[in-house]
Amino acid sequence: MIAIDQLRGVWNIVPTPFRDDASLDEESIPTLVDFVIGTGVDGMTVLGVMGEVGRLSDEERRRVLELAVTHAAGRVPVCAGVSHAATDRAVAFAREAETIGAHSVMLAPPALLKPNDDAVRAHYLAVAGAISIPIVIQDHPASSNVWMSAVMLAGLVAASPQCRVIKLEEEPSPPKIRRLLGAAPDAVVLGGLGAIMLLEELRAGASGTMTGFGYPEVLVDIVRRWVAGDVNGARTAFHQALPLIRFENQPGLNVAIRKEVYRRRGAISSARVRAPGGQLDPGTLADLDDLLAHVQLPA
Repeated sequence: MIAIDQLRGVWNIVPTPFRDDASLDEESIPTLVDFVIGTGVDGMTVLGVMGEVGRLSDEERRRVLELAVTHAAGRVPVCAGVSHAATDRAVAFAREAETIGAHSVMLAPPALLKPNDDAVRAHYLAVAGAISIPIVIQDHPASSNVWMSAVMLAGLVAASPQCRVIKLEEEPSPPKIRRLLGAAPDAVVLGGLGAIMLLEELRAGASGTMTGFGYPEVLVDIVRRWVAGDVNGARTAFHQALPLIRFENQPGLNVAIRKEVYRRRGAISSARVRAPGGQLDPGTLADLDDLLAHVQLPA
């Protein structure tokens, strides 16, 4: 059974914890999983761009997923990033994720020398044909350097029931969400981009968001208020968190800032980002101190 209906609400993209020496911090993964589940999210995603998946070995990828799925123990579903430029490797990662117990997989399009919708379509359908769990199509051209039109995505939705969920992060996202849902009303669209356009994405028809943020419970509150029809409450909660959402979304520092917030909240033991990822300088840390002191967020 393809459990598409669970891919709604708030799915937190979790960071991969490292020790201060940059080695994989396996001991922090259970703590991190408990923290994320405790914020009330509908699901969690590991091995995403914000999980520094490109800096992990294949064995580390497998270990992170095993520990996350095992410790989640069915309390929330777990989505696993399986992106790879080679179709056969993406298939292998997806099969491994299903075997380990992932609820779904997140797959970005393969990097190509020139635009080729047929090749991208074949890539997704090959992975879909190899597994029985849902695929979250990651539409984030800033990281993949691949642009997928709303028409092309609608064609994938029609071609495979496993490809109905799109994590739409092509900016500006709200207009594309409207175009996609106009072409494929059966699609399930999740926002992203650190939740910086969350209200507008919900208004455009998104069913939630799959993104990272240091206070996932705030996003849960916003989305649940919106779904319940409390638009003013959702707006107030969003605007309250917006200064930190904006601050976290600084290119080159977003992972480091988010990890530092998670460290301060006791979710992980170190905020270390693997090289060549950026570390936080004293000035940025001071800016974060000032922001957290003045923005009303949960303790």
